[in-house]
Amino acid sequence: MKAICKLSPGPGAEYTDCDVPVINKDELLLRVDHAAICENDLAIYNWTGWAPDRVKTPMIFGHELCGEVVEMGQLDKGFNKGDFVSVESHIFCGLCYQCRNDQRHVCANVRMIGIDTPGGFAEYAAVPARCAWKHTDDSLKDIGAIMEPFGNAVYGVLAEDIVGKTVLISGCDPQGLFGIGIARAGGAKNIIALDSSAYRQKLAKKAGAGHVLDPQSEDIFTKIKHAAKSPDGVDTVIEMSGDPKAIGLGLSVLRYGGRFTAFGMPGKKIELDYAKDIISKGIRLYGVAGREIFRSWYKMESILKSNAVDPRPIITHTFKFKDFKKAFELVGSKEKKCGKVILTP
Repeated sequence: MKAICKLSPGPGAEYTDCDVPVINKDELLLRVDHAAICENDLAIYNWTGWAPDRVKTPMIFGHELCGEVVEMGQLDKGFNKGDFVSVESHIFCGLCYQCRNDQRHVCANVRMIGIDTPGGFAEYAAVPARCAWKHTDDSLKDIGAIMEPFGNAVYGVLAEDIVGKTVLISGCDPQGLFGIGIARAGGAKNIIALDSSAYRQKLAKKAGAGHVLDPQSEDIFTKIKHAAKSPDGVDTVIEMSGDPKAIGLGLSVLRYGGRFTAFGMPGKKIELDYAKDIISKGIRLYGVAGREIFRSWYKMESILKSNAVDPRPIITHTFKFKDFKKAFELVGSKEKKCGKVILTP
């Protein structure tokens, strides 16, 4: 088969011939329909941040994928050849304390498809059957690969009730853009989005944000308070960027007793005014690692099938696997002139 493979340490990857995976008895072999590029894939491609310390080469990467079941292991139950599935990228052990207490998304022994095991930037992929979400029809087939990141936004936004609340979405990467639509469908009365990219500001408006602001603009603190129509600040902050300044800004504009969802991953350690911004304000801080498995999947399937949110406008570009270099250049550009980018065999 053909695959996008990280053959050796260092920037870049190769589109090359690889063996079709031989599945274990608890795995499915998928014919990949399409896959999506994530910021984690960009770190692997550029060989930056955490990637050099974790990824062992050679490695087929890519963890947002969907496809058709073409082979099943002996232990697989509930699947048939021809089933169409989306993939949960977190391989949970099922035996640790967290797994046995319905917290599989923070499994103590978690491994990641496309990071710790071969992934989905290939014509075929082997995935544990326990990580496969079977679709009951083809209505979501064209967006099967983005259900994984869409689930991040579902979990992050809906961690608490947002009906009638003012919600600040900090960072309009694809998860942030998905989050705008989810907040709107969830009954938020006012949605404020922050991003410096003019391209993504337009996407945020399209997704349903009532106010879109540049976090680098002058006196942004006052502008957010004005958009919130409240001197107390916003009720909920969904922090998707991981930028240290954005995190500080989000905590400062959050009202007393508000809720802060932390999803964006900083590239370095950051300093917080722990007493002032967290303890004294009595806020509730949620760390979001992936999605709740599989509670978030049931929620997002219902949201998508009801047409409460249509994420398709956030998918702005599609490339063939062989043109992956163009795709990664686009996703990694400083201008950020893209939403979600898809790769197809």
